[in-house]
Amino acid sequence: MKYSIVSEHLGLDNEKSLKNGQGDSLAALTHCLQARDSGSSNYLVDRVSPEHSSLWNELVIEGPRRSGRTQNQIAIPGLLSAEVKYDVPFPPPKDPKFRFIDLFAGIGGMRLAFQNAGGECVFSSEIDPFAKKTYQANFGEVPFGDITAIDENEIPDHDVLVGGFPCQAFSIAGKRLGFEEARGTLFFDVARILHAKKPAAIFLENVKGLMNHKGGDTLRVILKILREDLGYFVPDPKIVNAKYFGVPQNRDRVFIVGFRDKKAADAFAYPAQDKVQRRLSDILEERPVPSKYYLSTRYLESMREHRRRHEAKGHGFGYEIIPKDGIANAIVVGGMGRERNLVIDNRLTDRTPTTNIVGEINHEFVRRMTPREWARLQGYPDKFRIVVSDAQAYKQFGNSVAVPAVLMIGKTIVKSIVLSNQ
Repeated sequence: MKYSIVSEHLGLDNEKSLKNGQGDSLAALTHCLQARDSGSSNYLVDRVSPEHSSLWNELVIEGPRRSGRTQNQIAIPGLLSAEVKYDVPFPPPKDPKFRFIDLFAGIGGMRLAFQNAGGECVFSSEIDPFAKKTYQANFGEVPFGDITAIDENEIPDHDVLVGGFPCQAFSIAGKRLGFEEARGTLFFDVARILHAKKPAAIFLENVKGLMNHKGGDTLRVILKILREDLGYFVPDPKIVNAKYFGVPQNRDRVFIVGFRDKKAADAFAYPAQDKVQRRLSDILEERPVPSKYYLSTRYLESMREHRRRHEAKGHGFGYEIIPKDGIANAIVVGGMGRERNLVIDNRLTDRTPTTNIVGEINHEFVRRMTPREWARLQGYPDKFRIVVSDAQAYKQFGNSVAVPAVLMIGKTIVKSIVLSNQ
């Protein structure tokens, strides 16, 4: 049976179906299907709702139901034995080298990187229903929802925990309370999972500002919890810039890597950051883009006027046109995020304004980058499916990781673990 048939029948392409408890039921079902061979998620069948069990039965069970058995009871054997052909861009690997879990998963940038490094994802979690919609369309799995509501003891065993957790202050930083010190933050959920499952390695990603957040106290507490309370050997965190890993984007992020084994930590080293290999021209659309991405003359002039005023006061302003041989600014969500990386593209043939453009299209052919170009700036291959509106797509790629940078670190983590076991 093709996964696309399962997805259509169960409504997995509808973000409304992916919210709250209904979404977690679908997450349990899709996790079971992906873990059919390894059995790592078999226990989750009990979390598939009667409604979804009934829909599943319609797909796989022929003939009348046996008397005296509930829908769930019928669904369980069918769910654990079903063979699904994953007609998605990034199906589960056939011969994985290690297992990992994907927390704060977003649209799956971390998963894509660690799958490409040879890993099998055995658990994923993401709260945003639109991100979950994109995730399942590309990986054939619905992530579980609110990480704070997930029992850490129910998460499958894994070798590597990966996640890009939000930067949050600790209200009681400095008190000797073990990892309870992080309670009330989402890092606490990372810590409790590490405490329960004790994976061989961890990989965490955060914004550059974590280094100096609250005068450095936030990072100090995180490192103390990882090193002293959870027993991980953690090299000093590193600021990694995506432009050195195959994408033309000036994007700094903090990477935190840790190992349970000191030999693995000693064998680990962050890759060199010394060569920019690609330019903006490498990721621009090959064909002319629709007129909706072009700025109106009025809007372009208003931005220039705002910039002149800000510069006169000694302030910066987020509007910038990037040359084709240049490097894009970090793509960000909200505010002037899309105006930070404007390009000149004179291939437009239809200058008819669309509903989102007030006035005529500017004669300099200045436009915003498309969602696909943002995807490429983050290192997503073109087969990655964009299944949401442009507004959601910009948000999703702006919040994502630069996949090639994570992949390089992931390969180094796996290599360090292998070397430590020799």
